[in-house]
Amino acid sequence: MKQLTILLLGIYFGVILVKSEVASWFRIQEMFLFNEAHMYLVIVSAIAVGAFSLWLIRRFEARTIQREPIVLKPKPFQYGVIFGGIIFGMGWAITGACPGPIYAQIGAGEWPAFVTFLGAMLGMYGYAWLQPLLPHGEFKFGRQGASNHAAGSAVGAGD
Repeated sequence: MKQLTILLLGIYFGVILVKSEVASWFRIQEMFLFNEAHMYLVIVSAIAVGAFSLWLIRRFEARTIQREPIVLKPKPFQYGVIFGGIIFGMGWAITGACPGPIYAQIGAGEWPAFVTFLGAMLGMYGYAWLQPLLPHGEFKFGRQGASNHAAGSAVGAGD
């Protein structure tokens, strides 16, 4: 029964994505060409709802269903986020979908979305395969990386 509920919620969410045109390749292309504000308004709305939700969680010390306190831990900045974001954005602009709407596009009968899905799977497995070789927060721009280990260096001191 739990799986059926999850499936129905997923289908409902997909319908919302399609009807609001958030999963529309045309809308996404128009966003990246700066021709219309539809997607930007959706994104800003999502940020506002997320920020308000976090405020509510902190303000009322919300708890999980198991009555455990919700702990929001800050995440350290990693330079890989910049490069990952660039790659993600290029894929989004080319394919017209980020990971969630891929399923909505397939469900709406946009069969080219299967190529996007395969590309997303390839990227996910490629990252998992390369992850042990990636610097994960160790990357430093310019000379900063070389001087971090020099004694008394002002650049990178305290890193």
